[in-house]
Amino acid sequence: MEHKLDKELDEFRKIMEVPSTFVEGFQWSALFGAIFVALLMVPGAIYMGLLAGTGIGSAAQWVTVILFIEVARRAHRYLNKSEIFVLFFMAGSLMGAATTGGLLWQQFFAQSDAAAANGLLGQIPRWYAPPIESTSYADRTFFHIDWLPAIFMMIFGSFTGQLSNVILGYGLFRIASDMEKLPFPMAPVGAQGIMAMAEDIEAKDTKTAENSWRWRVFAIGGALGLGFGAIYLFLPVISAALTGTAIQIFPIPFSDFTGITGLYLPAVATGMSWDLGNLITGMVMPFFGMVGSFIGLVITFVANPILYKYGILSNWKFGDDTISTIFKNNIDFYFSLHIGIAAAIAIAGIYQVARSIIKGLSKKDKSSTKGSWSDIPKGRGDINSWTIIFCYFLVEVSYITLSVFLLKMHHTQYDWSRALGYWDKDIRNVFIVLLFLGFIYTPLISYVTARLEGMVGQVVQVPMIREASLILSGYHGVAVWFLPLPVANYGTMTVFYRQCELTGTKFTSIWKTKIILFPLILLSTIFFMNFIWGLDRIPSVAYPYAQKMWELTAANNCIMYSSTMGEYSMFEQAFNVTYLLAGMGFGIALIGGMSILGAPIMLTYGVVRGLGQSLPHTIFPQFIGALIGHFYFKRRLKLKWRQYIPVVAAGFSCGMGLITTVGVGVTFLSKAVIKLPF
Repeated sequence: MEHKLDKELDEFRKIMEVPSTFVEGFQWSALFGAIFVALLMVPGAIYMGLLAGTGIGSAAQWVTVILFIEVARRAHRYLNKSEIFVLFFMAGSLMGAATTGGLLWQQFFAQSDAAAANGLLGQIPRWYAPPIESTSYADRTFFHIDWLPAIFMMIFGSFTGQLSNVILGYGLFRIASDMEKLPFPMAPVGAQGIMAMAEDIEAKDTKTAENSWRWRVFAIGGALGLGFGAIYLFLPVISAALTGTAIQIFPIPFSDFTGITGLYLPAVATGMSWDLGNLITGMVMPFFGMVGSFIGLVITFVANPILYKYGILSNWKFGDDTISTIFKNNIDFYFSLHIGIAAAIAIAGIYQVARSIIKGLSKKDKSSTKGSWSDIPKGRGDINSWTIIFCYFLVEVSYITLSVFLLKMHHTQYDWSRALGYWDKDIRNVFIVLLFLGFIYTPLISYVTARLEGMVGQVVQVPMIREASLILSGYHGVAVWFLPLPVANYGTMTVFYRQCELTGTKFTSIWKTKIILFPLILLSTIFFMNFIWGLDRIPSVAYPYAQKMWELTAANNCIMYSSTMGEYSMFEQAFNVTYLLAGMGFGIALIGGMSILGAPIMLTYGVVRGLGQSLPHTIFPQFIGALIGHFYFKRRLKLKWRQYIPVVAAGFSCGMGLITTVGVGVTFLSKAVIKLPF
């Protein structure tokens, strides 16, 4: 197993090497770039997330980088790769905040059919969304006094989330990279686009083009994105803005065949996503991961009709569409099965990390493979360890204190005088759970993930740990599900710091950028979410993705929310210990079998993804892309293919986002026009 695993991951490890010098990347260009993205890209990202579920995150990053490179060039100044990386990171942070749903999702959920059907109306706490009687829903505005608690929670969550991710992720990176010398095989994939831009600048500056292959490849991807985006996203957006009717050559978000194929494949969701980006994603991701996803999908195609025949998938009926099929299958079987499989994967990941630690400790000569906390590359911009520890305690204590206070307010009907001294069994039990999540689970899972990211580029999550903790607390009501819980996995941030290191960017550049970004993120997202909500009801026919998918997400969320309401709930219907144990047994057998056969670990994770009731409509085109990349392009280009395809993907995202952003701009202009009565 080790030989095959290393053979595949070595293709990623060899793409880039850590430079010997580091450069400060935070300049005035980063500030101007943040303002540019906040004013022009954030509204487009929010709108496209509602329309197609894709957003323009990568596109916004590349458009920002390209624009500022060209402006700087005309001012006879050339941006280095550190400055480009900071611009890229800054734009990505803004896009991430804009595409999470945020307040738009909260107003929808508070009014959703799923919340009403499960008896949640009237029980949703005010810090999440105002009561359904609030006039803000009819006025479609967040600039209302009833939304102040939710906006405060958004500010608190954004601040603590940014602070903890940046500082605690850095601390884990120091352990995994500097002390344990792990390779981080997937990190070079994300840094290739930055090198494309930097090499193009250097080539033009020196009047040579020998080393600017990345720019040419990026341009090819950009042309593909522009062409396909014009048909897939720009045409529906611009036609809806000009005529009131969206013209879709390729259905958004997918074509649904479940109603037809249900006659032959009962309880199987079928369809096709026509987004060309899925094909390219299949080429970028590890081949065996995509193969595993397809195998898992085939297993569900075979298993679901059998499970339906024997009455396990009992809720499905002929005529159900993809959304109904996936939701009903989750209730009947897959909800519990996935918990078991995920538990097996988590156990395997933790075992792998523990084995590597024990193996490292057993070596007599540790100096050849290990470093120390003080083993820091010169000029990288590192900070003291006490800062990391102080930040960790500050964040966790803030989460716990605020959560307890919010519960007290909710239980006393928001009476300040009673809330301060209020304390009951429910709040005490939740307080214990918060201590466990913040000071035991979070540091443990973050360290395990940091090591797995460093070794094989994978993330581990113990399934349902948050949900199980809250249920076992014995709390009665739904308010506990909307608390700012002190649970996170900071290990995923280690890959970002590795990318920062690979591009020769000082870490201080990132921290300065975060300080500048925080107010811009809040102001731009709140303002533009309010503006877009004012244009039309959300979701509605104007936003096909949100209209189709948000109700499914709300229904799935209500499975857990109903578990603490003190009566028979959807959770009791979905949770089955037998199916959970079956999933765990299957997961252990799968991992053990793959290990005995010497199969790559990516194949195992892929099979789990295919079984995960994720939309099959995207898995098939990704598998086709993986086949084309592996058996055609890789054979022709060898290792260069692994260098080329991430740059093609970056260019494709840029092209698609650029053309659709133009359409979104036209839409905003058309809907913001004031019609005169004469």
